[in-house]
Amino acid sequence: MDKPRIITFYLPQFHPTPENDVWWGRGFTEWTNVTKAKPQFSGHYQPHLPSDLGFYDLRLAETREDQADLARQYGIHGFCYYHYWFHGTRILERIFEDVFNSGKPDFPFCLCWANESWTKTWIGGDKDILLHQTYSAEDDLNHIKYLIPIFKDPRYIRVNNKPLLVIYRTDTITERLPEMLALWNEELNKAGIEGLHLCSVRNPPPENFAATINFFPDFSLIPFSIQDKLKYTFGRDVLRSFKHTIFSYPKLVDHLMKAPAPDYPMYHCPVPSWDNTPRRGDTSALILKDSSPEIFEKWLDSCLQDTIKKFEGEEQLVFINAWNEWAEGTHLEPDQKWGHAYLKAVLNSLKKLDGEKVQSENG
Repeated sequence: MDKPRIITFYLPQFHPTPENDVWWGRGFTEWTNVTKAKPQFSGHYQPHLPSDLGFYDLRLAETREDQADLARQYGIHGFCYYHYWFHGTRILERIFEDVFNSGKPDFPFCLCWANESWTKTWIGGDKDILLHQTYSAEDDLNHIKYLIPIFKDPRYIRVNNKPLLVIYRTDTITERLPEMLALWNEELNKAGIEGLHLCSVRNPPPENFAATINFFPDFSLIPFSIQDKLKYTFGRDVLRSFKHTIFSYPKLVDHLMKAPAPDYPMYHCPVPSWDNTPRRGDTSALILKDSSPEIFEKWLDSCLQDTIKKFEGEEQLVFINAWNEWAEGTHLEPDQKWGHAYLKAVLNSLKKLDGEKVQSENG
């Protein structure tokens, strides 16, 4: 049988950049925050430290090959690289451009245009804007001309021959989104590309978008009626400690598996865990407590089965957040506590679709 393709979001911020040197200090990478994290309460799993791949620098081609080999081994179809474009200014672009220009690793990929303005709130700071996102017809043209050669790469993930492109914040470009898409389609047609398989994140898909991605966690966008149910379901499992918000991962997963489906196409996007203490320090972290590979596997089982029911052929996609969001505590890459257990959970879920008997393993 055809199985849904699993695509994991991929963060490129594991190498120094001139901008991060200025904003956060010389030599800053994602590991800077990861390694300084401390437990905030008894039994709190921090810091998350890598095992197999170590504290890698993504400028090394060998590391990127190792990542692809590991993902392929456990049934992951491809990576969705975050793409940062600010009116022609690119940032954190080196890693993906090395992948694109070198042709290696030979592993499927697509892009997510992370089109939010960058502020210091990303790391628990103030709202000072570091990079401001703006839009214009001229920039729309420059952007699609940059993207077209990438879309033509044989490794680029397609759905019914259309390149898959995720746009993170469609709500910020609502007014000119139709004009932007019209211009893009004109240039795509000139290049012999049959349009795009467009996905929004969290919000209902705008016109001409194929689907939204149910990107978690984002409790602020849950409908009010479900918020009430969440409060009732969690009860005392919603804790506040040192200004942190701590939710029960098992109860959240149970709730989401039972939640009614929206009235628009939606791709599932489960998270292995979530804990952004490394970025937030001892204030305002969001923590999903008691996550485990077994519960994640149960959630992924449900997502795969629901995807098969609602989508056909190449439209059967499931996203996972994320491959390597170490500072947000959500990563399939092996760590020193769980080893390959989360990766095994992915493979187990895929094997079940073929009726294979699997045994859950931790470590």
